[in-house]
Amino acid sequence: MAGIISTVTVFAVAQGLTYPLLSFILERQGTTSGLIGLSSAMTPLGFIVSASFIPALARRVGGARLAILCSVLAALTLIAIAWTQDVWTWMPLRFLLGFFANPLYVISETWLISITPAPRRGRIMGLYSSIVSGGFAIGPLSLGLVGTQGWPPFTVGIVAFLVCGLIVLAVVPRLPKTPHEGTATSVGGFLTLAPLLSFAVFTAAAFEQILLSLFAVYGAALGSAEERIASLITCFIAGNAVLQILLGRVAERFGSTQSMLFCALASLAGCLLLPPLFTSWLIWPLVFVLGGVSFGIYTMSLIQLGERFTGQVLIAGNAAFAFAWGVGGIVGSPATGLAMQLIGHQGLPSSLGLLCCVLAALLMARRRRV
Repeated sequence: MAGIISTVTVFAVAQGLTYPLLSFILERQGTTSGLIGLSSAMTPLGFIVSASFIPALARRVGGARLAILCSVLAALTLIAIAWTQDVWTWMPLRFLLGFFANPLYVISETWLISITPAPRRGRIMGLYSSIVSGGFAIGPLSLGLVGTQGWPPFTVGIVAFLVCGLIVLAVVPRLPKTPHEGTATSVGGFLTLAPLLSFAVFTAAAFEQILLSLFAVYGAALGSAEERIASLITCFIAGNAVLQILLGRVAERFGSTQSMLFCALASLAGCLLLPPLFTSWLIWPLVFVLGGVSFGIYTMSLIQLGERFTGQVLIAGNAAFAFAWGVGGIVGSPATGLAMQLIGHQGLPSSLGLLCCVLAALLMARRRRV
């Protein structure tokens, strides 16, 4: 468990750094919010395209070898991104970054769910989400230490990708084998099998991707400095990291579905409070809690996945989660960027709030049917 979680955590450091870093660079170049959102969507597009290949690749190549290869290729891609400073050149490179990052997440989560005892699933998946979120938090936080100019911030991400591969290499003998029992299920088949669960992942992904990619634009419109925006993003992900274990325990006591509904409603409330509190000191605790409950939707989805599915369906489910995550990112960022161009910077909290409202309504409708 330690090896699996450490692998994804280090990878998350690099992922958490790239979104705000590239947004800051594009913002300084005078790029429109819509184009920044489109650029950010290339990484989740890579998630979408790679998702359907992962189950077969993991069986043929082996999960550990595939994870190590993806770590190296992701590092090379980030070097290429650092070498260029053009938004159009970054489009295919950010796509490749998502394509190479996705298998690592799918394989690691399948490994972890496979070896997690059912009575402790809530707290262990909460711990996993918390530690991985801590890795995401270190990424933006490092921008405050190394800045957003030149090679130093990119070097942090490149080293993190390579360290990830070394960790997998070190724990290969202890890693569980890819499960082969059960009927092989495609990504599309799983999406049909569990549509509401897939939409929850879509919502969590869109929420995070929108905030990471466009919060810099939102803060700049309200006159905030880059350092304050980066700190708020770090606070958002820190709340994500701190609260997941608590939310996992809540899921063990009250059930993952009920806990997911709570996370959706709390996220909606946070979106409504974001505009009036942005210039107040209360923005810090608000963003902290918002980070926890919004990502808690994904944690509850992982818990439900482990409760309901095993074997090859579990692999397909994790790949489908990656697909839904990618769709959430690719749809959310450009749509919100366009909304911000049409109605102003308040298009950000409005878009986030609408997502949470739809998820909460679907969850309540399902509860009534049950």
